[in-house]
Amino acid sequence: MFVDKAKIYVKGGDGGDGLVAFRREKYVPEGGPAGGDGGDGGDVIFRVDEGLRTLVDFRYQKHFKAQRGEKGRNKSQHGANADDMIVRVPPGTVVIDDDTQEIIADLTRHGQQVVVAKGGRGGRGNTRFATPNNPAPEIAENGEEGVERWVVLELKVMADVGLVGFPSVGKSTLLSVVSGAKPKIGAYHFTTLTPNLGVVDVGDGRSFVMADLPGLIEGAHEGVGLGHEFLRHVERTRIIVHVVDMAATEGRDPFEDWAKINDELKLYNAKLEERPQIVAANKMDMPDAEEQLAEFKRKLAEIGKELDIYPISALSRTGVQELLYKVADKLETIPEMPMVEELVELSERKVYRLETEEDEDFTIRRENDVFVVDSPSIEKLIKRTNFSTHESVMRFARILRKKGVDQALRERGAKDGQTIRIGDFEFEFVEQE
Repeated sequence: MFVDKAKIYVKGGDGGDGLVAFRREKYVPEGGPAGGDGGDGGDVIFRVDEGLRTLVDFRYQKHFKAQRGEKGRNKSQHGANADDMIVRVPPGTVVIDDDTQEIIADLTRHGQQVVVAKGGRGGRGNTRFATPNNPAPEIAENGEEGVERWVVLELKVMADVGLVGFPSVGKSTLLSVVSGAKPKIGAYHFTTLTPNLGVVDVGDGRSFVMADLPGLIEGAHEGVGLGHEFLRHVERTRIIVHVVDMAATEGRDPFEDWAKINDELKLYNAKLEERPQIVAANKMDMPDAEEQLAEFKRKLAEIGKELDIYPISALSRTGVQELLYKVADKLETIPEMPMVEELVELSERKVYRLETEEDEDFTIRRENDVFVVDSPSIEKLIKRTNFSTHESVMRFARILRKKGVDQALRERGAKDGQTIRIGDFEFEFVEQE
């Protein structure tokens, strides 16, 4: 089974909580703070494994959660960081954020990797909050939550050569005779519903991977028929072998077939028009094929198009070897890396937005008698604050005053005892005397 699209949930591990602890040693009557920091949560990392060829495993496991970091320890010991979760994906996998549709990564090389869900930072223990004014603080932070998101994985076949053409022109037959692949072959349209891959041994020590891609029809660039399911794989190929039914066995004009397929490729991605293309004039053992080939070449000349055309019969294997030699020769002149427009160099790419001054902004709105404060940075602060200790509560209040939230609430009409909501957290507004 070939699976080329999957939607999965990923979550980085939560950071471990910081610890409130104090030295309890003999002959040290007033031991200072000794609570350690929590460990960082594990990242969820996608790594390319060239041994994989499909996304079939993601049909059965759709949730990937990294471990959380350990809690801080006494004696100022740091909690252990959690191990990263490595998720193996095949070469040619494009990772897309399901909410924004942003391309997070385009993974093509063995060993290439990207962090798709960052683990949360560990919370600070009370050792970190000691000051001359408060040498024994009972303050510790909760661990930060790991990033969570739904991502869509799209696999574009990593093949050197892609066979394109209308349904039933003989692409599957050609692949079956030049490689060990055993594609389903039938005398009806769309026999091939998923790409078939085969390794072609040219016979002179050279080899390449060929993909028999699903048949194409008009309107495919808009998703008609197999549409985008077909076109996403064409992007990966270094050479296009355009198989044309030169005998016109279904009553279509071979030149019109060739022109329509190329129009669909160009409308989907203009760069595909520049991709090297070889025409395999198939079914040359059928009546009228020679006349149709001559007419095909005449029409190409009229539009000033020069193409390598190889008359073949996939069924009788006539002319197939010459075609393979030409393909192998042309591959030697083309760069190894697939020519994909959105290719991303992950080692230099930052997937996550860094905190900026905008994170300090907040807005206040009213929902009946409740004042709602919207601020990502304050919501994050709430999650990291341990409200079980009085000192942590007072620290949280000081930070809000410093940000100007108290004054802004007063200006909006907040009175003593009214309810304030920040995220999922509600508390009463208290005027200081």
